[in-house]
Amino acid sequence: MEQGSVLSPILSALYLAPIFHILKNHLKILKIPISILFFVDNRLFIAQRKLFSISNLVLFCSYNIASILLKKFRLIIEHTKMEVFYFFRLNGIFDPPPLDLSILGGPILYPRETWKYLSFIFDRKLSFYQHINFYVNKAILMVKCMKILGNSVCSLISYQKQLLSRTFVLPIALYSFQLWFYNKAPLSYPLKVLEKIQRRAVLWILGAF
Repeated sequence: MEQGSVLSPILSALYLAPIFHILKNHLKILKIPISILFFVDNRLFIAQRKLFSISNLVLFCSYNIASILLKKFRLIIEHTKMEVFYFFRLNGIFDPPPLDLSILGGPILYPRETWKYLSFIFDRKLSFYQHINFYVNKAILMVKCMKILGNSVCSLISYQKQLLSRTFVLPIALYSFQLWFYNKAPLSYPLKVLEKIQRRAVLWILGAF
């Protein structure tokens, strides 16, 4: 089945579901404390421990079991797409050790400052500042591009500009706002950044300077 086919995700899910069900049972029998999330062809291993060394050990064992099981089903792990990321809320020096999978034929994974997963941008403290900045800048670019709409005879009226802003700009700026907008969440920074896009949109709609 070629990639991009309508049946491709359905057949892959039917084929992979039993494999990862077996994997979960193996991890449960061996009492390896790890959680697994699935989204189409993305797999996420989650270890929650206070020490990085213990988390790495749990991930190492899980990777070993998963690779052995996948080989039995004639499947290959694509190492170039593998990443490791740590969440750590405390202030101070943050220098977690890399996850070394070279013994198992995998790469040495070094943790990053930010992590993009399913178009969500995570930072280690879950402040989501990078996520907000990325989509606000994307929305500002959209406003700049909308200035070319219209023609030499007549431009867009204010109502049309307002409709375009609500339809295209706001959904981009507020993409996945549930990540940072919740009860008792600090909102001073997100609102300050969102004021930028609001100001640019209002100036464009009103034709002001």
